[in-house]
Amino acid sequence: MFSTRDMPSPSSIFSAYASMTASIMLLRSMANELVPQPIRGYLYNTFGYLIRPRSQTLTLIIEESTGIARNQVYDSAEAYLSTRVSPENERLKISKSAKEKKLTVRLEKGEKVVDCFNGACFKWRFICAESEKNNPNDHSNNSISVRSEKRSFELSFPKKYKEMVLDSYLPFILDKAREMKDEERVLKMHTLNTSYCYSGVKWDSINLEHPSTFETLAMEPELKNAVIEDLDRFVKRKEFYKRVGRAWKRGYLLYGPPGTGKSSLIAAMANYLKFDVFDLELGSIVRDSDLRKLLLATANRSILVIEDIDCSVDLPERRHGDHGRKQADVQAHRASDGRMQLTLSGLLNFIDGLWSSCGDERIIIFTTNHKERLDPALLRPGRMDMHIHMSYCSYQGFKILASNYLETSSDHPLFGEVEGLIEDIQITPAQVAEELMKNEDPEATLEGFVKLLKRKKMEGDVCENSTPDKAEPTRQQSKRRKVGCKQKRGKSNSGVHVTQIRTRRMRGCSL
Repeated sequence: MFSTRDMPSPSSIFSAYASMTASIMLLRSMANELVPQPIRGYLYNTFGYLIRPRSQTLTLIIEESTGIARNQVYDSAEAYLSTRVSPENERLKISKSAKEKKLTVRLEKGEKVVDCFNGACFKWRFICAESEKNNPNDHSNNSISVRSEKRSFELSFPKKYKEMVLDSYLPFILDKAREMKDEERVLKMHTLNTSYCYSGVKWDSINLEHPSTFETLAMEPELKNAVIEDLDRFVKRKEFYKRVGRAWKRGYLLYGPPGTGKSSLIAAMANYLKFDVFDLELGSIVRDSDLRKLLLATANRSILVIEDIDCSVDLPERRHGDHGRKQADVQAHRASDGRMQLTLSGLLNFIDGLWSSCGDERIIIFTTNHKERLDPALLRPGRMDMHIHMSYCSYQGFKILASNYLETSSDHPLFGEVEGLIEDIQITPAQVAEELMKNEDPEATLEGFVKLLKRKKMEGDVCENSTPDKAEPTRQQSKRRKVGCKQKRGKSNSGVHVTQIRTRRMRGCSL
């Protein structure tokens, strides 16, 4: 038990407090005189940090610009957050340009969005700070103030998720925004400038609005799936190509009779991958060096198409006999005149040489009606990795075309009769499509198509296992090539379409 006599008196407590205060003031005075200001500031800040309550939230500031260029993270976050708006948002920006397919939604300043990723919640807030400053170039009394705004996003989250945000969440947003951009992207078709000259090369472009897709393409399902799987595997293997030491590119050879859908397949591949198409006319190339310039001017994520490679340009280096020597003499004469034409070595270096590695995610496609005429050096893996035979229309292809043009299912009674005839008939998908467009009545159209198949069968226009070009005499082959290669892109000299004048055998080099 304590008694009141043991308790200190108020006077003694005041005396002790005064003594302690005086000591503190003395120590403070001595510290100010003996300890330099920078050290005192450091000690004060350290002590304040130790006793200050610590926040468990981390906030990242993502500004619109880095000072020189736009911030890619900001652009990706803006596109990604437009898909994460909720009913809680009260103010949104809506816009649409002529080239965009749908409305664009953006957050208004001050709006917040909560996004969940891998079980964690992240809070986004759009900041738009406006400021005014005088024009430094205006020295008059009535200076004009310039308004500017600084836009940014604030990303807040618990500190324990910092590694997840930097390693997974933000890269996920970048990838997602790129996918959204690819879906809205307007594809371009590039071709050589018509004013092409010796001084340089240039691509001109227009919008590629070809509607062909793999769903509408009249191909065998197994072959179609093989092409799709190969494309998917190619675009996902960037690190693989880097690891094995190969350029990130892929070569395809499309070969088969005219009208079998080679151009439609190219358009379907472009629409599937969202790649621009560069249509290269080798006949317009003057020198091998021009090919390198064209390659450097070709964008990544693109498809380079060289159609009718067997008829586009003469490559005499690998030819034999009198014809090869004659072509070599012509080339030597052109070289002496300064009109050197494209060579096979230049084309091979363009496809698979050192210059082919100047770019990523590129696809090179050759088309031809006569694969056997191509030099074997063009066909080996690494140059043409996948050979796709575009053959005559099968029953599976017919069903796809009938569904596209007539919106008719395979339950129709005439489909069985078509199946029994079309497998033995040489008829291209282009011919089938033309026949299905003649009448809007599906019944009448199918009846007319069956009559066509029966007529072709009576005329003997049936499929043969052997290749027509190899079975025919060399004299007929030479005559057919001479006539076909003079035609312009599917037309003869008289202006008549090739498919209208050709017989059962394949004639010409046009698609």
